[in-house]
Amino acid sequence: MTDRPTVLFVCVHNAGRSQMAAGYLRHIAGDRARVLSAGSEPADQVNAVAVQAMAEEGIDIAGARPAVLEPDTVRASDVVVTMGCGDACPVFPGKRYEDWELDDPAGQPIERVREVRDAVRARVEALVASLLVTP
Repeated sequence: MTDRPTVLFVCVHNAGRSQMAAGYLRHIAGDRARVLSAGSEPADQVNAVAVQAMAEEGIDIAGARPAVLEPDTVRASDVVVTMGCGDACPVFPGKRYEDWELDDPAGQPIERVREVRDAVRARVEALVASLLVTP
């Protein structure tokens, strides 16, 4: 791993959990980490309620676009964080993998999405500490 690790966040639709995690990591780590996100079956757009929940934290993910998960993206990453993508994520030797069990915010009311958001934030903060990226 380099002194500027590349972290890939993956969920099925790349519209909620992975976008929130990417937003938090960019916010916390700044340019000390390279942040990627993708989905095994990407949606057309980011979940509007996830955008709203993140805006409440002062983090704008409105311009994010769901992307398809490509093997080269995994290959280019130091850390791959999956969130419910099952076996769709390719596994390459030498990568650090974490699987975060988080509820999918799709179709949930803002109160529930806030709970997911807060759980994502806590996990991203722990990830940052483990990567020695000083906030």
